[in-house]
This record gives sequence, structure tokens and C-alpha cells, in this order.
Amino acid sequence: MIDFDMELQNLILTIRPGGPLSEHDIKLVSGRVNAVIEKKGELPGLIIYTESFSGWANLASIFSHFRFVRDHHRCIKKIAVVSDTAVLNIFSRIIARFIRAKLKHFHYSDYDAAVEWIRKSEVSHG
Repeated sequence: MIDFDMELQNLILTIRPGGPLSEHDIKLVSGRVNAVIEKKGELPGLIIYTESFSGWANLASIFSHFRFVRDHHRCIKKIAVVSDTAVLNIFSRIIARFIRAKLKHFHYSDYDAAVEWIRKSEVSHG
């Protein structure tokens, strides 16, 4: 099961996994991300916000998740992983080497800091 919502002003999608991720969960998120990318050309921010991570429902859901990352990482500017779960901290460090999006880890209690990090424009030089 997965819950997600979009902050419309800044186009920040927050995902809250509530159990093992299924193929259906990945398809739901993918549909929402695709809709924003079709209209705006990119998704400025994605937040994965969870106290605990239950993994994936099965092997098919893992492959679905990897396809999502492969197909979308060039169109998502920033990804914030907001969790104290060790596996997500390690996973985010590994995956950051393979994606174009900027990725940053935040403690679970620092959700607001993650939102602010995504909101900050990279083009504030002048």
C-alpha cells in the first residue's frame, strides 16, 4: 500500500509507503509523475517519507520499481529520502551514484527541511 499527494504550488510529490511496495503501487506513482512531466517537462521534487520500510511485495514489484527509476530519474530534479530506516539510508547512498536527480537523506523528523531543500532553486546565482 502506498499513499501520496502532490503539493501543487511547487510540484513536490510526497510518497508514504505503508507496507511492502507492489507493482500496483509503482504504477500509481508512475501515473502521477508522468502526468506532471507531460504538462511541465519535469517533476521538481519527490519525497519518500516513511518511518519504516517494509521492502517490496515480490520480485515483480522490485523490477517495476527499478524500471520506474530508470524511466524517470532524468525528469525528477531532486529526491529527498526522509526516514530513519537504515536500509533506506544505505539504498539512497548507492542509488545516488546512478541517477541524474540530486538525492539527499533527511531524518524522519526533518520533513519540513526536506521540502525546503527541494524548493530552493539551483539557479539562484543571478
